[in-house]
Amino acid sequence: MNGTVKIARIAAGGKCAAAVIVNGGARVVGGWQEGDPLASPFVLPEAADLASGSGDFVPDGAFSFLPPLSSVTKVICLGLNYRDHAEETGEAPPENPALFIKFPDALVGHDRPIIRPKVSAAFDFEGEIAVVIGKPGRHIAKADAMKYVYGYTALMDGSIRDYQQHSATAGKCFHQSGSLGPWIVPADAIDDLEAMTLETRLNGERVQSTSVDMMIYDIATAIAYVSQWTPLNRGDIISTGTPSGVGAVRTPPLWMKAGDAIEVSVGGVGTLKNHVANE
Repeated sequence: MNGTVKIARIAAGGKCAAAVIVNGGARVVGGWQEGDPLASPFVLPEAADLASGSGDFVPDGAFSFLPPLSSVTKVICLGLNYRDHAEETGEAPPENPALFIKFPDALVGHDRPIIRPKVSAAFDFEGEIAVVIGKPGRHIAKADAMKYVYGYTALMDGSIRDYQQHSATAGKCFHQSGSLGPWIVPADAIDDLEAMTLETRLNGERVQSTSVDMMIYDIATAIAYVSQWTPLNRGDIISTGTPSGVGAVRTPPLWMKAGDAIEVSVGGVGTLKNHVANE
């Protein structure tokens, strides 16, 4: 990870900014924005901006991580995209990518609390690799799809399982129930995408582990499929699904509770960590 460009969204002193994480802190890219971070645009830095190194420096401990998105970001997630997860849930692998949407305000940044809602104890974890789109596109051919990838980050898809039985929208979009980050690593920093790994740990114990080559629908297929029905814009996110090991299928179920620590590690990208708090 040393030397890899890590593009984050940070908050400090009531302002927010895009930044590059450097030794000892963060270097702001593109200037500060005032006000509510989710109401402010998050503009992915261009390569030239990343190389300039001229923005404000904010030392470690003087900023917090925000999820690297804004209120207009589409967050589109694949369900049952690992064969072993489909098997553990008793579902057949989907004939087409199975999709659901997460609202941007369902996600918090790295090292921020995720919220177990007061209406349910069935709070489950799903670690995922998330793809950040780098340029607008519609009806993207699979052969061209990887040209539209800006980079990769980690997503913790907090799932309220009883409400998910009502609808995927309800179960997947509880306020601040999931997380995204800590940062985005540009696509060209990943030497071997097929070797990228994903691991989820709950209170230090590994509960999920897989690699990209175990997906049913690969990243290029997902981008092409999604772009058939909605325009993709710079900064949009496609989260690629979770592997086996979720809490709902265990005996007894393994639900997250207040005080728990949940970590999602993506090889070549980094580790997203949050603690659980009660609403």
